Amino acid sequence: MTEKTVRVAVETIHSFMIDVFTALGVPRDEGKTCAQVLITSDLWGIESHGVGRLKMYYDRVKQGILSTTTEFEIVKETETTALVDGHNGMGHVISARAMQMAIDKAKQYGMGSVAVRESTHFGIDGYYPLMAVKQGLIGMAFTNARPSMAPTFGVDPLLGTNPIAFGAPTDEQFPFLYDAATSITQRGKIEVLDRAEKPTPAGWVIDREGKTAVDTEAILAGLKRKEKAFVPLGGIGEKMGGHKGYGLATIVEILSASLQGGMFLRSLSGFNPEESPQAHHLGHFFLAIDIEHFVPLEQFKKTTGDILRTLRNSTKSPGKERIYTAGEKEWLMEKEIRAQGIPINPNLQKNLLVMQEDLGLETYNFPF
Repeated sequence: MTEKTVRVAVETIHSFMIDVFTALGVPRDEGKTCAQVLITSDLWGIESHGVGRLKMYYDRVKQGILSTTTEFEIVKETETTALVDGHNGMGHVISARAMQMAIDKAKQYGMGSVAVRESTHFGIDGYYPLMAVKQGLIGMAFTNARPSMAPTFGVDPLLGTNPIAFGAPTDEQFPFLYDAATSITQRGKIEVLDRAEKPTPAGWVIDREGKTAVDTEAILAGLKRKEKAFVPLGGIGEKMGGHKGYGLATIVEILSASLQGGMFLRSLSGFNPEESPQAHHLGHFFLAIDIEHFVPLEQFKKTTGDILRTLRNSTKSPGKERIYTAGEKEWLMEKEIRAQGIPINPNLQKNLLVMQEDLGLETYNFPF
């Protein structure tokens, strides 16, 4: 075992993930969808939602709480809307189909929205708006998640990290793509810190006394026991706007549960009353807007590009080299990752080798 982080070619990791999903019983074309969502996160340098999460899906399939066969049931549908039940199948597959439904409806009627219930973790939220952007539309995606964030002035982990993602095409080489949790951080980043054996920054997580926690290993254990909770975007209390992150997270919870007649808050914990593992029963909401129903697409791209360029060209703070707009860093990072490979630290190496051995994927000769 190499006791250091090594870089592995994007194509190798991508192929390995497809083979893992397929070996677990996911139909190969659907396994490709799952792997594509994960590799996109790695390409953007977002280690919390890429190959680092593969072991989580592997474990959930082994536990019997994630169905490898995805049943995509359309419960209700109109020209511009749909309600879908995913029956706890692969969240990536459910979500890609739901987002494409929203896009197709928007192309015909101007707007399309699809609410999803009984789904599972769908990877990086920003992947789905990007589907719309690539087809010349605006896209938005929301999802609730297992409880981990406390409401402002509270300590109970009730809300999920509940991300918001928004994408819009521009006349530049990269789109505007915003994807962020409504908590100050999320579990995936804590897991990355744990694999790297680093402490958690103060102010991200609180304990039952409302005090900040920094022991990463203890935080992960405490989240499972409901003894630790993430802080809303903005921070502890109201002074720095923590109530705003709390409010945004609640909006996402409503969009991801109320429209669906779905589960919410504590019912998304992944455990039944006897504390045995069960499916997470997540809900999502996808929205697509056809720009051509408002203004010509090229005009929209130009205006949006002008907005972004004006922001980036504004006066910088002393000592700062540049100003970014959402989606730019990911575009730059993808170039680097494609050239240098995906960083795999020692603890992640162990996870990959466990899956490789168990699933008999002997053709891979990893450099660790």
